[in-house]
Amino acid sequence: MNREQVLEAIIEGYRNSIHQRYQYQNIKSNYEIPESIDEDTVNILREYWLNYIYPDYTKRKELNEAFVSLDDYIKNPKNLLRLLLNATRLIFNYGRHLPTILSSGLKALKTFRAAERFENNLINEAIKSKMNAPFSESKINTLIKLLPPEEIENFIDVSQSLFEILHDRIQIEKIKEIIQYLILAMKKNQESYTISQIKGLEIGLEMLTEGDKLFTQLAKEDQKKLVYLITDIERDMLGLNN
Repeated sequence: MNREQVLEAIIEGYRNSIHQRYQYQNIKSNYEIPESIDEDTVNILREYWLNYIYPDYTKRKELNEAFVSLDDYIKNPKNLLRLLLNATRLIFNYGRHLPTILSSGLKALKTFRAAERFENNLINEAIKSKMNAPFSESKINTLIKLLPPEEIENFIDVSQSLFEILHDRIQIEKIKEIIQYLILAMKKNQESYTISQIKGLEIGLEMLTEGDKLFTQLAKEDQKKLVYLITDIERDMLGLNN
């Protein structure tokens, strides 16, 4: 198998792993969860992972192209801040907090890129170990155990930061407003911005909007519990709670 074939097989194997661990009965049996985190909530959470963090191979290629184009902005947000200098209403509302809000939004978008790096590490281990597809949950777990603990820990931290940002009800509305403005501003100045860059922000906004819906339906006191629950499930799966 060449690297691209291994990638496709790894994606399929890891998506199957996510589908299995985000089953309501499994979670209910192994974790203490409040009533508001019901089967519908778990189903929405599972689909969120599968649609936005770990999409299938075909959609992954589209997202990769979009998010690669945003890398420069994620590394150097000053380029986007220049666009915000003409946003009188945003400056009036948020003033000196604008850079911090934008930085939080870009931080949330790093989650997809972190997932991509994580998968590439799994591919490297599969190739080195001469492990062939299909990649069952057992094989995926074996590959994860071959990764350096600090890499796994970093991946968990990035994933948790996304849900922490989504949990901040006031901050997430500000982030969405700013990204919406940036998309409109970039579309009005398309000679300076590529379609991929605009598409990257549009996908990022969709990722944040759908994640926001997940938290909106929960009781306020249970929203933080959902963040802890996701972190515990992922740490258990990745062997960090052992």
